[in-house]
Amino acid sequence: MTKNMGGTDKITRLLVAAVLVILYTNGTITGSLGWIALALAGIFIVTSLISFCPLYTLFGISTCKKSKT
Repeated sequence: MTKNMGGTDKITRLLVAAVLVILYTNGTITGSLGWIALALAGIFIVTSLISFCPLYTLFGISTCKKSKT
């Protein structure tokens, strides 16, 4: 797996995941929508930690800075 996520993208995903988890724990998002939000938060966390998003490869997107070598 080639990294395709830059630092800003990773931080944004982690912040969105944190907001989704907080909304779920506060009871703002409940039921099926709450479970979907938690699943999405989990996906955002995992993709941020490994710096790879499978959807980016499908669309040819990369938010990584290009190496100068």
